[in-house]
Parts: sequence; structure tokens; C-alpha cells
Amino acid sequence: MEITQNTREYLFSDKNLYKLIFPLIIEQFLLVTVGLADSIMIASIGEAAVSAVSLVDSINILIINIFTALATGGAVVAGQYLGQKNENNACKSADQLILFLFLSSITTMVIGYLCKYFILNIVFGNIEQDVMNYSNTYLTIVFMSIPFIAIYNGGAALFRTMGNSKITMKISIMMNLINLIGNYFLIYVFKMGIAGAAIPTVFSRAVAAIVIFILIKNDNLQIHLSKKMCMKFDRILIRKILHIGIPNGLENGMFQLGKIIVLNLIATFGTAAIAANAVANAVGLFQIIPGMAISQATLSVTSQCIGAGDYDQTKYYTRKLVKISTLCISLAVILTFISMPLILNAYNLSDYTATISKDIILYHGIVSIIIWTISFVIPNTLRAANDVKFCMTVSILSMWIFRIGFSYVLGRYMNMGVFGVWVAMSIDWIFRVVCFITRYKGNKWKLHEI
Repeated sequence: MEITQNTREYLFSDKNLYKLIFPLIIEQFLLVTVGLADSIMIASIGEAAVSAVSLVDSINILIINIFTALATGGAVVAGQYLGQKNENNACKSADQLILFLFLSSITTMVIGYLCKYFILNIVFGNIEQDVMNYSNTYLTIVFMSIPFIAIYNGGAALFRTMGNSKITMKISIMMNLINLIGNYFLIYVFKMGIAGAAIPTVFSRAVAAIVIFILIKNDNLQIHLSKKMCMKFDRILIRKILHIGIPNGLENGMFQLGKIIVLNLIATFGTAAIAANAVANAVGLFQIIPGMAISQATLSVTSQCIGAGDYDQTKYYTRKLVKISTLCISLAVILTFISMPLILNAYNLSDYTATISKDIILYHGIVSIIIWTISFVIPNTLRAANDVKFCMTVSILSMWIFRIGFSYVLGRYMNMGVFGVWVAMSIDWIFRVVCFITRYKGNKWKLHEI
């Protein structure tokens, strides 16, 4: 049944969708561009510092992904209650989410410090002494930010659930400006080296966490924290949050681990392959920035539709967001194609490396237009319906069998090199598309209740 103005009131107007999606695109764009500027400043310290930050960030990203998944679980539960017009339970879910994130992040931070020797010497392996020293300093400082990034992610997820991504965009701008300005002064002016890169990261995340915590306590909001938060766990609500959060966390964690394995394979192809992959990754991220933002918006929109028990609207908005995402990705891809000569010249690559980069960017852009949206937007509708175990199973199997497996088959054994790794990634996407479309067209995903 198609939704019309005569049969049903829309939960989200076009203006509501724009107000939700546009700030998310800006926020994603900031993450990519500021990350690039950050790496350039760290590069001024030396190659050992760049290597150290890269190693420690591989652990940080894993931790952040886990807390982002938990925040998503809380946001979906709160969003479904909001769709049911049950604001009281939505607020209780917010209380439980922030409490759980705070306590679990403190525990994670303590475990991280206790396992520091294991991380530096076993996980990172046989690294040079200067890289080891930088890694030790950077890890020791940055691990202090774990509780702050957990609280920020929780608050940001709740604001997005209410359709208010403008707040998270503003806080993201503030956080990134603090980080960039802090890096500039501590690295270039005060010559603090790797500590100068770590301290602003902690400080900016602390400020962001404090600001979003204060804002989410505003009782005029549909979802807000209680003035006197209960410090006891509500087992029923925590179970509902973890029902979504744990599968998401496992999925994100395995995905990050898989990326590390693929990067190790790419390293065996030589310097040109590593450089081409790095450039293609940077440009490829710009190509899918709109899709990443719309994927987040899909979770917020469809969780409320599902909470209201309106699966017609759920499908209506999913179709609409898929179309918007495909259009926006197409525009972003065309922009990168037009500006590709300028981009490749900016990296000062050799002709051979530039050719590899160009081939990958062209291939990734075309494939992204055709299948990225279905592969990553549709599953967020399923997650909003609590069909998280199916999404987790498909994503993990697809990652390990198709992306990693075919990376070795195409890249190493068929001598396609780094280009073969990117072809393997698209095979992973195709498998995801087949599985998620089949699931979406059926009815099993509609049978999960909060």
C-alpha cells in the first residue's frame, strides 16, 4: 500500500529529512577532512610518529566502534518507544544507555591500561624502538578519552533519534576545531611532539562529552536524561539495548579486524600499492560521505516508524532514502572524477602509483553508485526492527569469505594486486545486497519486538 496524504499522516516531512540529513553530511565531511589535516600535522613530527598514531588508532577505532554499536542499540530502543508515543520509556532508555556506556567505558579504560604491555609488545609486534616509544606515549594519553567518546556517542545517537542532527554537527565542529588548534600550538609552537597530538584529542573529546551531556538533560526534549539519574540498571531495558548493541559491536569489531588483515596483505604488494590504496581510501571516503550520513538517518527514521507499528511508512521512507543516497553518491562520484587530476597531483605520486590510484577510484565510484546504498542503507532498516542477528551474520560471513578470501584469491594468486582487493570488496557488497534485499522483501524482519 502506498502512503498518500489522504490515507496517513507522514511521520517525517521532506523538511524534517533535510534537517536530519544535511548536518549529518557536514559532520561526516568534517571527520574526513579534519582527519586528513590531523595526519599532515602529525607527519611533521616524523615517520615514526605517523606509524605510532596509526598503530594506536587501529585499537582506538576498534573500541570506538564497539561503543558506537552500543549507542546505536540504545538509540533504536529509544526511537521505537518514541514511535509508540511512549516518551517516558524513551527517556528511561536514555538514562540506562548513558549509565551503561559510562560504567563500561571506565572498565574498558582500566583494562586498556592494565593490558598496555600486551598491546605494545604482542599486538603491535616487533616494531622499532622509536615507534614503540611514541606508541607508548600516545596510547597512555589517548586512552583517557575512552569514557568521553563513549558518552558523546551515546548523546549524539539520542539527538539523531529525535531528528536533531544539527546539535551533533555543531558539537562536532567545535570538537574538531579544538583538536586542530590544539595540535597546531602543541606540535608547532610548544614542540611537544607526539604528546602534542594526543592531548588535544583527549581535551576535545572531554569538552564534547560535557556539552552533549548538559544538552541532553534538557527536559523540554522528547528524549532527555532525568535530573537525578538512577544509578541502578534496569535489566529489561539493558537487555533490549544489548540485544541490538552486542551483535552490532561484534559486527563492527570483526569488520575492523578484517580491515587490518587486508591491509597486511596490501603491504606485501609493495610501496606503490600501499600509497595507491591510501589515496584511493581517502578519495573513496569522499565518494560515499552522503551515503554514510543517510545510512545513519535511516536508523533514526525507520526506528520511529517501526515503533509506531507502521511498516508501510517504514518501507516508504526506506525507498525514499535509498533514492536520495544514490543520487547524492552519484553527484559526489562525478565531482571526484572531475577533480581527479588535481587530487592525484596534490599527492605527488609517481606515474605508476597514480595510474593504480586512478583505476581504483574510477572502479570504486561506479560500484558505489550501483550497489553501495542497498548494501549499507537497507540493513539499517532491518537493525531498526531489531533484526540485528541476521545483519551481523551476513556482514561477518561476507567480510571473511568474500572480502578477505577473494582479496587473497584475486590480489595474490591471480596477480591483480591491490586492484584485486578492491574488486573483492565489491564482491562482498554484492553478496550483502542479495542477502539484505531477500530479507527485506520477506516478513521475518518484521517479527522482532522491543
